[in-house]
Amino acid sequence: MKYSENGIQYHIGLKEGDAGEYVILPGDPKRCKKIAEYLDDAKLVADSREFVTYTGLLDGERVSVTSTGIGGASAAIALEELVNVGAKTFIRVGTCGGMQLDIKGGDIVIATGAIRMEGTSREYAPIEFPAVANLEVVNALTQAAQKLGYTYHTGIVQCKDSFYGQHSPETKPVNYELLNKWEAWKKLGCLASEMESAALFIVASYLKVKVGSVFLTVGNQEREKLNMENPIVHDTEKAIKTAIEAIRILKG
Repeated sequence: MKYSENGIQYHIGLKEGDAGEYVILPGDPKRCKKIAEYLDDAKLVADSREFVTYTGLLDGERVSVTSTGIGGASAAIALEELVNVGAKTFIRVGTCGGMQLDIKGGDIVIATGAIRMEGTSREYAPIEFPAVANLEVVNALTQAAQKLGYTYHTGIVQCKDSFYGQHSPETKPVNYELLNKWEAWKKLGCLASEMESAALFIVASYLKVKVGSVFLTVGNQEREKLNMENPIVHDTEKAIKTAIEAIRILKG
């Protein structure tokens, strides 16, 4: 079966020339328009399934915003097809839940690598192969967060396929595995939990492109368990601004 017709990618609905070299990857399609407002002359170029794409200019450089939906499976599809139409550098912008006690709602988390507790990456690489963010993108995101004066943390994030496996693991038939592994991740210094980066990092390794991730911390269930202050923040503006500034740094 052909997965493109007239050069148009089957899932994301883009053809060569529709996307910039740099692409910001939110999960939520509704977040695309908000991010695109940081670009000049941004136009909606595709709206297909969970994949919404805007392309505009950032200081003269063509930059796109493409939503990936929830989870590694759809994120991997978006990345593969964006690479097919010429994109080369990607920054995932999303939300996460803090795991270490010093990470509060509203903080920025920049992933250096991801725990592959999901299924998509296993169909690309043996489990022994690490899911690691591109160093140039990590450095640019770190510089951007510093320049903007944000509280940020860099390190490993955990990626899963089941949102409710994280938030109500005790209700699941495999609760013994979920709870024990969660404790192991905490002891190993894992910063936060999210859903897409492991797949993106592995697919990027295979396709020889650059991917990094930056997150807004929504809250921290470990702080909540200990009755510590636990602000809940949903506004992703800081993460978006960090990604925009990082692209400025990367393109020089």
